[in-house]
Amino acid sequence: MLDAAFFRRWMTATAASVDREAERLTALDSPIGDADHGSNLQRGFHAVTAELEKEDPQTPGAVLTLAGRHLISTVGGASGPLYGTLLRRTGKALGDAGEVSEAEFAQALRAGVDAVMTLGGAAPGDKTMIDSLVPAVDALSDGFTAARAAAEEGALATTPLQARKGRASYLGERSIGHQDPGATSSALLIAALTEAAGE
Repeated sequence: MLDAAFFRRWMTATAASVDREAERLTALDSPIGDADHGSNLQRGFHAVTAELEKEDPQTPGAVLTLAGRHLISTVGGASGPLYGTLLRRTGKALGDAGEVSEAEFAQALRAGVDAVMTLGGAAPGDKTMIDSLVPAVDALSDGFTAARAAAEEGALATTPLQARKGRASYLGERSIGHQDPGATSSALLIAALTEAAGE
């Protein structure tokens, strides 16, 4: 069973991973975006971890709802609302339970990913964070390590695609050959689950 401490560890591990990879995320964003993806997410997840220490939410749903709220208020561009919606919707789907099973978490995360698709209008193959998140959620029934591998594979698979949504879509064919930064940061988020679980 997964408790609030697990979800706090997930957010902390994500923040550390974004710190480590911020320059790479910004480098990926540079040719097809605003060259600020890494720094934006860094600021957002720093705010999340600071707030979690201050407020200490007691349920899985409360941890993710708080995290989502702070990402929306502190991250610029499109990634704040998208990441914020992902975590808030997942948190709301978990409800007030003190502990949740991995299956319940997988179901809630799917609701979060669906909310992101609705908000951004993106589908798999559009060269967005959805290309990491959908395969990750599909693989989650086989465990966190399987979800991590699926997310990383999904991020790499965005390289040959032409962007159909988001800032990169303005470039048309020039977006081909670049790995999507949002899919890459989403893979970091999913990978952090294995760290939170000690896998």
